[in-house]
Amino acid sequence: MDEPELVAAHLARNLIALRHLRSLTQEALAKAASVPRSTIANLESGTGNPSLTVLIKVANSLDVPVDELLASPRAQVRKWSREEIAVQDGGNGIAMRSLIPERLPDEQLSIMDFGPGASMRGSPHLPGTREFFTCLTGQVVIYVAGDRFDLAPGEVLAFPGNVAHSYKNPDGMHEAQGISAVIFASESATKIAHHE
Repeated sequence: MDEPELVAAHLARNLIALRHLRSLTQEALAKAASVPRSTIANLESGTGNPSLTVLIKVANSLDVPVDELLASPRAQVRKWSREEIAVQDGGNGIAMRSLIPERLPDEQLSIMDFGPGASMRGSPHLPGTREFFTCLTGQVVIYVAGDRFDLAPGEVLAFPGNVAHSYKNPDGMHEAQGISAVIFASESATKIAHHE
C-alpha cells in the first residue's frame, strides 16, 4: 500500500494527465465537477487533501473511476469487460457500442452490429463534421444525401456528417458489423461554415 504522500502525488499526476487528455482547463474541470478552481489547483499541486465527495465529483466529471485518479504509475493500463461497455440500441436491429470507452472530446468511435435486414437513420451533425464507416463483416448499404453506397468487408466510406444519411444491412439472413468514426467539427470550422 502506498504512503499518503505518494497517493497525493499519484492523484496530482493522474489528474493533470486526464485533464490534458480531455483538453480541459482547470476552470472547465472545476465547473464540470462543481468545485472551486482552487480545489483543482491544490489537487494538481499534490497539496490537496480532498474529501471522498470531491474525489467522486472530479472522477465523474472526467468519466473515470476514483481508483484511476489514485492509481500508482504501474496501473496505467485498464481493461474493460464487454459487459462494462454500454450498448446503445440504434433501433430496428442495430446495436452500437463505443470502441473507446473513455470520452474523447473531438471524436466518437463505435462498433455497429446489424441484425439481418436491420436499418437505422443517422443523426446529422454540425457542418464540418466528417464520418467514416468501415465494413467489417457482411454487407452494409449507406445512403448519403440520397445516393447509395454498397460496402463489403474492408471497404471504407467517408462522408460529410451534416447531411442526411442512413445505414442498412441488405441481407435478411445474416448479420453485419462495421466501425463508425465521427470526427466532430471544430468551433472554428463551424463558424466558417456558417459564414459561407
